[in-house]
Amino acid sequence: ISFNSSQISRMELELLPFSLSFLGLLLLFFFLLMVWKTLSKTSKISGKLPPGPRKLPFIGNIHNLFGGLPHIVLRDLAKKYGPLMHLQLGEVSTVIVSSAEMAKEVLVTHDPVFANRPDRLAINIMWYDKQDMIFTPYGDHWRQLRKICIMELLSNKNVRSFSYIRKDEIMKLMKSIRSSQGVPVNVTEMFFRYATFMTCRAAFGTISKDTETMIKCLKEAMVLAAGFDAADVFPSLKILPLISGLKRKLIKMHDKMDEILDDVINQHKLNHKSGKMGNAVSGEEDLIDVLLRLQESGNLQMP
Repeated sequence: ISFNSSQISRMELELLPFSLSFLGLLLLFFFLLMVWKTLSKTSKISGKLPPGPRKLPFIGNIHNLFGGLPHIVLRDLAKKYGPLMHLQLGEVSTVIVSSAEMAKEVLVTHDPVFANRPDRLAINIMWYDKQDMIFTPYGDHWRQLRKICIMELLSNKNVRSFSYIRKDEIMKLMKSIRSSQGVPVNVTEMFFRYATFMTCRAAFGTISKDTETMIKCLKEAMVLAAGFDAADVFPSLKILPLISGLKRKLIKMHDKMDEILDDVINQHKLNHKSGKMGNAVSGEEDLIDVLLRLQESGNLQMP
């Protein structure tokens, strides 16, 4: 059977309304599926929820956060609904605490109940699926990390051994401010560099060009982790991070940081073989030296 070009064009035109109708039905199906998922998740939340503004289908209370800075909007909503307020942000059920008394209940009285952090795409990718001390779930792993920090990384001896780093970096900060006399300075940026350089010198023993690249990646990751992304309020829609490009960007930053950290750790291992420590000035262990020593000791409850 053969068709000429005019017959094919006629067939395409005849099929076009059907194609558009099918596409519309497909989009409607996906929309209804997302609404059903959101409503079913909301209905599964047990117990009496705190008061809050009226929710819309699918988006919940996201629309209530528009119209100003987040902390100002939440303050105004709290004046109406109270210091313990419930907001449904897409699929995520959220309780807003906005008074000292309620904050004490959450942070002190019932601390273990609220110790875990919510799932965020940026946190999961950049912080090794929440294996660090800040984001790891409350439990044995977290307790071990806390013990290592108190006994080894931030012990009185270690903190004192890093005093020359703090003095050196504060002198650099003061010198930078003096050299900027008569012109505006970005104090936020200056203090960020002071804090990160001090931390990196204590952790790695030195500052290199790669370290600055890692700090830049970490700063970007912190902005992305703290910002609003649709993937975080609709976690069941796995396609959203791919559409926005956020996942690709985070993985790229993560891989770059991994590459830099691998080089730092391998250099420390080579130093150990030659009898050197990370902090060349003081001859003391830096934080990576401490962690490598603990890892090689085999005495950890959780490797």
